[in-house]
Amino acid sequence: MAKRNQPVFGRVLTAAVTPFTKGGALDRDGLKRLLKYIQPQCDGVVVGGSTGEGPTLSAKEKLELVAFYKEHAKRGFKVLANVGTNDTAESVRLARAAAKAGADGLMVVGPYYNKPNVTGQLAHFTKVGEATDLPVLLYNIPGRTGLRVAHDVIVELAATDCIQAVKDATADLEAVARLRSQTASNFYIYSGDDTLTLAFLALGGSGVVSVASHLIGREIGEMIAAFVAGDHGEALDIQLHYLELMRELFMTTNPIPVKAALARLGVIEPHCRLPLTLLDEECEGRLEAVLREYEFIS
Repeated sequence: MAKRNQPVFGRVLTAAVTPFTKGGALDRDGLKRLLKYIQPQCDGVVVGGSTGEGPTLSAKEKLELVAFYKEHAKRGFKVLANVGTNDTAESVRLARAAAKAGADGLMVVGPYYNKPNVTGQLAHFTKVGEATDLPVLLYNIPGRTGLRVAHDVIVELAATDCIQAVKDATADLEAVARLRSQTASNFYIYSGDDTLTLAFLALGGSGVVSVASHLIGREIGEMIAAFVAGDHGEALDIQLHYLELMRELFMTTNPIPVKAALARLGVIEPHCRLPLTLLDEECEGRLEAVLREYEFIS
């Protein structure tokens, strides 16, 4: 059985939203408020990912986000840059630029749209992983990319120095168990779904790259700490208590609901970049109800 040890990126990473003004520009004041709000609750952030609306961010903006967090966050706070694209050469260029900007790690999503075969997947991740000395988090999210990174590719990469961890958003717990059984303990498996974090831990996972941690990062950290300490009942109580909140933050396309929630709490504005729009009236009512239920608002 794989021995648990301290994971390379910590236990709770927030998949950070990107605050925008109504006109669609980066909201730098909103970034400062966001960091102040989430920093006490997590071990670090991933910037420019799907929750951060990475597809509508320029490379320059992604690097600006990295530089902002590195300048303003406390010492030891991990800053990972999403550098994955469906163009290997562009991903390599962005990886090197992110390293130069001070990133602590890189996230690399499976190449979308062009859907490479197994040989292409392996070559892509290897090239990006070898581009810098930074630890790399592979991101497997077929629901967004249309590509499920092949299981055997991940296993092969885990045995090299190219990739140190995976964020798994496949919701396939059997595959997670197989991956844990076929990789060393210093290859870290992170849940990409808040609702499955405890299940991942039970299968040898390391933590979560979380959307809900914008609001309940401290509680998620307490759940993980309880599980690691052997208090599985307490961990289960926390996971189940916050299950509805975690689900409702995905009532429509992420990050629309979590941005609306943060706006309701006065942290950032709710604006997204097109093609994402504001929360509709029906979902606003659902969000209001769940925020009241969990006593974020009265």
